[in-house]
Amino acid sequence: MGKSKFYVVWTGKQPGIYSTWAECKAQVDGFPGARYKSFESKSAAEEAYAGGAKPYIRSGGGAAKKPAAARAGAKPASDIDYNSISVDVGTRGNPGPVEYKGVDTATGEVIFSHGPVSKGTNNLGEFLAIVHALAHIQREGSDKSVYSDSVNAIKWVKQRRVSSTLPRDPSTEEIWTLVDRAVEWLETHPYSTKIMKWETRDWGEIKADYGRK
Repeated sequence: MGKSKFYVVWTGKQPGIYSTWAECKAQVDGFPGARYKSFESKSAAEEAYAGGAKPYIRSGGGAAKKPAAARAGAKPASDIDYNSISVDVGTRGNPGPVEYKGVDTATGEVIFSHGPVSKGTNNLGEFLAIVHALAHIQREGSDKSVYSDSVNAIKWVKQRRVSSTLPRDPSTEEIWTLVDRAVEWLETHPYSTKIMKWETRDWGEIKADYGRK
C-alpha cells in the first residue's frame, strides 16, 4: 500500500485538510481559482493550512488561474473603479474563525479590519465587511464605491437580510451578534453607495485578498 498523503484546500468549496484525493477533488473540481496541495504528513498539512497558500502554490497544479484578459466577454481592467474600497474575508475552515478587512482599491492601504471572530462562515464575513465599508463611507461623507467578490453577500446586503444555515448557538453568538447589528444598520441607514462585484476571473484576486479563503 502506498504512503498516505494529506491534502490541503485553501480555496475551494469547503477549505480544510483531507486525507484522500477523492475528498480533496470534490472540493476543488469546477471551483474557479481553487488552491490546494498534497503533503506527506498531517503535521506538514496542518502547518501549511495555517500559514496560507502563497508559500506553496506556483503556476500549474492547484494554482489560481491568471486573469484571462483575452477571454471572450472578459471585462478589461480599465473597468475597475479605483475610487473604491475592496473588502474580503480570511477564514480557517468554513465554518471557522473569520476576519475581514477593507482596503483602498487604488493603493492597497488597509482602511479597516475586524477579527478574528471565533466561529463564522465566509459569506457572513463578506456580508459584515460590505456593511462595515458602507458605514465607514457614510461616516466619512465619502463618494467611494465598494467591491466584493461574494455574490451571496452582495445579494444579502441589497435585500437587507441574510440566508445562512449557520446554527445560532453559544459557539456562534459572536458572529450572529455582529450580523444582527449589521442588518439593523441597513434597515435604519439608507445609502446610495454603489456595491459592485469584483471580477476575479478577469482582474485577478481582489485587492483585500488574504490568500487563504
